[in-house]
Amino acid sequence: MVDIALLGATGFTGSLTADYLGGHLPPTAAWAIAGRSAAKLKAIADRIEGNGGIRPQVLEADVRDEASMAALAAQTRVLITTVGPYLQHGEAAVKACAEAGIAYVDLTGEPEFVDRMWLKYQATAEASGAKIIHACGFDSIPYDLGVLYTVEQLPEGVPISVKGYIRAGGTPSGGTYHSAIGAFSRIRQAGKTAAERKKVESRPTGRRVKGGGKIGRGADGQGWALPLPTIDPQIVLRSARSLDRYGPEFSYEHFAQFKRLPMMVGTIAGAGVLMAGSQLGLTRKALLKLKDVGDGPDEAKREASWFKLRLIGEGGGETVTTQVSGGDPGYTETSKMLSEAAMCLAYDTLPKVSGQTTTAVAMGDALITRLQKAGITFEVL
Repeated sequence: MVDIALLGATGFTGSLTADYLGGHLPPTAAWAIAGRSAAKLKAIADRIEGNGGIRPQVLEADVRDEASMAALAAQTRVLITTVGPYLQHGEAAVKACAEAGIAYVDLTGEPEFVDRMWLKYQATAEASGAKIIHACGFDSIPYDLGVLYTVEQLPEGVPISVKGYIRAGGTPSGGTYHSAIGAFSRIRQAGKTAAERKKVESRPTGRRVKGGGKIGRGADGQGWALPLPTIDPQIVLRSARSLDRYGPEFSYEHFAQFKRLPMMVGTIAGAGVLMAGSQLGLTRKALLKLKDVGDGPDEAKREASWFKLRLIGEGGGETVTTQVSGGDPGYTETSKMLSEAAMCLAYDTLPKVSGQTTTAVAMGDALITRLQKAGITFEVL
């Protein structure tokens, strides 16, 4: 039995996650890396040990084999998976963890996958005591925990509204690009799955939680703000429905911030092209060929990357502005966030929750503290 097992260590983000875990786990930790190629995994274990890290065990596992995934889940307390796109490769790991009653974390930004997993495995996970926590990277930790941090600066028991404005510089990997094209191609299916979940998922009584946002000026009237229809506001609103600390009425608006209007217009146009191209099989294949799944930014590009999330909260007649910031959002900081989330689940004293949940609900301030110590800034401005 190991504390943490990482599935997907041979991929781009998985490799970064393996290096981070090897260098930051407690000295007495037992952990493992898992996948189909024992030879490739052994090379990663050798590299980690050669760099002074804690050597992981090597476990063979295949997401295409449910028995293999069940055996992996039986050998660990926390399972990390970086094997995406998750709609194609993610279900077996969720099923195994839900049935085994262990903790699960991933990096998905795919709303359809999250909703499908809730519909199929929520009851199983609640019964077994499993914690299924999606979106434990740049999607969606800065937003989910950033909003929690902002809410905690405001009075209790009052209506609260928060607006989040993200600015970032970075280069997407091939895996992220392929996941985005896949999500664009399934907009209709994702909508149907979300509606199915909404029909059966309970909502809080006596409290109101809502999202929204319109194109307009950015934070403090600077630049321009474009509402982002990503998974992040969905995660934030799920945390708000679960936690009374968000007040009797809560709203969250989620934006990308641009310095200049032409930059925003260009982003909308580019997204429109990808959206349209992903709808047809022929053009979708052509788009996918533009990036290889294993490609990712080199160390120099990651060193130059950054993110800043400005959050403006109002409640009880008070206004507070907070900021969550760090380095390369997609990979360096994402591997850090994912690793710290797994270690938080493995080693920290946490609320007793089960089923599909969020970082704010399952880990909250304990994970914020870990991330601050790891160099990600949460601050009141």
